Amino acid sequence: MKIPRLVILISGSGSNLQAILEAIEHGQITAVPSLIVSNRKDAYGLVRAEKAGVLTAYFPFKPYRDADKSREQYDADLAELIRPYHPNLVILAGWMHILSAAFLEHFPDKVINLHPALPGQFAGTHAIQRAFAAYQRGEIEHTGCMVHYTVPEVDAGPVIAQAEVPILPTDSLVDLETRMHQTEHKLLVTAVQTILAED
Repeated sequence: MKIPRLVILISGSGSNLQAILEAIEHGQITAVPSLIVSNRKDAYGLVRAEKAGVLTAYFPFKPYRDADKSREQYDADLAELIRPYHPNLVILAGWMHILSAAFLEHFPDKVINLHPALPGQFAGTHAIQRAFAAYQRGEIEHTGCMVHYTVPEVDAGPVIAQAEVPILPTDSLVDLETRMHQTEHKLLVTAVQTILAED
C-alpha cells in the first residue's frame, strides 16, 4: 500500500503544521509530508519544516503583483509547483491567500482548509477577533473552528470536522486565541486522519 503524500501550505508560525508533523511522527497520521510551501519568506513554519527534514519552497505573490500578473496566474503556477509531488491531500494550514479555481481544479476534492470559526460564521480574515467582539456585544455565546474542503468561495466548502470553542467572561483576546489554536491542532489532525482513512 502506498503511503499518502501531503503538501502543506503555510503563511505564518506553522503551529498547525507542527501538529501534523508530530502526529505523523507519533503514528497518529500515516502519511509522508512531501513539501511545505510558504508565501512568506519569514514564516517560522519554514524553520519547523526544515528541522523536521521536510522539503520547503518559498513562493511569494509579490513578483506577480509587481508584474501585473493575475492571482489566477499565480494560482496556476503554484499548482504546477505542487503537481510533481502527486499529493493525496493539500492542506491549507494558516495559508493567507485565497485560492481560485485556477489552482483548485488541479486537485479536485483534495484541498482542505482550517478556519477558526464555525460554518457560516466569520468567513475570511480576523475571525477570532471578530468572534471575540461579537461575544462582547452579546451576539454569540461561543465560537469554534472547522476543517472544510476548499472551494473558490471563501470558507464555504463542505465541512469535514468542526469543534466548538468556549468563550469565557474573563477571557482576553489572547486567552481565546490560545484556546482556539489548541482546538485547531487537534481538529486538523482528526480531519486528516478521517480523510486518509476514507481514501
